[in-house]
Amino acid sequence: MVPPQYYLLLSAAVFCIGIFGLLTRRNALLFLMSVELMLNAANINLVAFSYYWGNVTGQTFTLFTLALAAAEVAVGLGIILVLYRNFDGVDVTNATTMRW
Repeated sequence: MVPPQYYLLLSAAVFCIGIFGLLTRRNALLFLMSVELMLNAANINLVAFSYYWGNVTGQTFTLFTLALAAAEVAVGLGIILVLYRNFDGVDVTNATTMRW
């Protein structure tokens, strides 16, 4: 049996990589990838604690989180397509002129 500390360490590392990508990148696609990393880190925690406590509640929440992530990607890709059509690129610093 793998101790839960290893899962928590892995989850913390993946979450920190996601935060780093979110704070340092200017590409909208990399923003989406970083948010997905952060959501997957939360999923690792949920599944690890679910296994540790012996119930399926964490796994159920993980399924809902995966559905939320899929919806987030669909909306995010739509926004990225509009950004690319209007500004000929996916740099998020150009989107400040995209107002009403």
